[in-house]
Amino acid sequence: MPRKKESVEIEDSNYIVHSKEKALKKSIVEGSFCSAYQGMSHSYITPFALALGSSSLQVGFLSSFAGLFSPIGQLFGSKLMEKYSRKSIILRMSTIQILLWIPIISLIWLHSNDLFLNYLPLLLIVFYSMLFFAFGLKNPSFFSWMGDLVDPKKRGKYFSKRNKINQSVGLVSFLLGAFVLDYFKTKGFVLIGFAIIFSLAIFFKFISKEIMKGIFSPKLKLNKGYYFSFKDFIKRYDNFGKFSFYQAFLFFSLMISSPFFAVYMLKYLNFNYVTFTVISLSPVIFFILFSPIVGKFSDKFGNVKLLYLAGFLFPIVPLLWIFIESPLYLILFPSLISGLANAAFILAINDFTYDAVSVQRRGLCVAYTSLLTGIGIFLGSIIGGLIIEYLPINFMEPILFSFLVSSLLILMVSLFFLPQLKEVRKTEEISLSADLSHPFKTIHSDIVWFKNFLHNGKKSKV
Repeated sequence: MPRKKESVEIEDSNYIVHSKEKALKKSIVEGSFCSAYQGMSHSYITPFALALGSSSLQVGFLSSFAGLFSPIGQLFGSKLMEKYSRKSIILRMSTIQILLWIPIISLIWLHSNDLFLNYLPLLLIVFYSMLFFAFGLKNPSFFSWMGDLVDPKKRGKYFSKRNKINQSVGLVSFLLGAFVLDYFKTKGFVLIGFAIIFSLAIFFKFISKEIMKGIFSPKLKLNKGYYFSFKDFIKRYDNFGKFSFYQAFLFFSLMISSPFFAVYMLKYLNFNYVTFTVISLSPVIFFILFSPIVGKFSDKFGNVKLLYLAGFLFPIVPLLWIFIESPLYLILFPSLISGLANAAFILAINDFTYDAVSVQRRGLCVAYTSLLTGIGIFLGSIIGGLIIEYLPINFMEPILFSFLVSSLLILMVSLFFLPQLKEVRKTEEISLSADLSHPFKTIHSDIVWFKNFLHNGKKSKV
């Protein structure tokens, strides 16, 4: 009997391993359709808001309320996992997201018939915030689910591969959306172009939802003692708490500038939709190129070092936007830096969370962290909009001043928080040379180290 029981356990283990491997492959396909949805919807929400007559402040409100309602949804979403399966939560919320695009598209009809023109930006903010609330409700379930599927030792490789493929698909859909919008803009019917790309986005989201139905979902049983309040989370202020507060203050600083790059390109530099899209896409291209490298780096050297890289690259981006107006140079410099910073940051925050938080509390901790970042996004976006609309300065454009403020704050936040963060798992040390008496020898040795790092990473399969 004991031997028979042991064989049953092995069979179960092999089945689960096979199911997880199959699920991870399906997840990449599902994520690709979701990225296509995002490339033709969320990526164009700021141009759509401007086409409806939104001001810079209203664009700030659009970003701020969406950023706040998402984490509020996550607070409720983390509790939903106590009563419903993670897959059922995600599927239901995906359906609601699809349905919410219908009233957003209907704003085009209202604008075309000159109805409620002054209220259209406000209605867009309301519907878009509801959309992000639905996204927030499902996000803890999705994050927890993915954490159960991926082998902890291969997270960096898997997520870098998934990000690379998904972002590539999103890039293509974003580019196609640009050509559709530019074509209809030349004909004088740009809002029809928005109706087309948003409708395509709904279709891609529906396919994503259908694929999600067939992905294996391990059962999650939450123990009674897993829950702790948001107040306790803040008071504890442990390593993960510091990490969460760092994200909150970083997003606050970033959002003073980042929602307004699109405004700057379309209203101040008067770029057409194709130029706007190419510049907006270029960070995604660099993100895709750098993702495999940062994935290998994360698995070998940890995530805190990646956070340092991102934390000191982010301040450079808004600073460069102040001085560069050429589309080519905007692609070559701020976009490249932004792509590398985002590749490092996105992978680092995901992997750090998986390493630092137990399976039972992943959904809850993600919800609390998102609430903090949501407050940062909300306040940062509003302050950025207020600076642009109402700050009485003459020495530079207020929108450029918001970029400067954002850059300085990002740097200050990184300098304050990053030294407080500690790596959770054991990692290797980076063995770079720093012999100032032999600079050329040092450079050569570091180049050899980097080549070996890339070469060793290629030996292991994802």
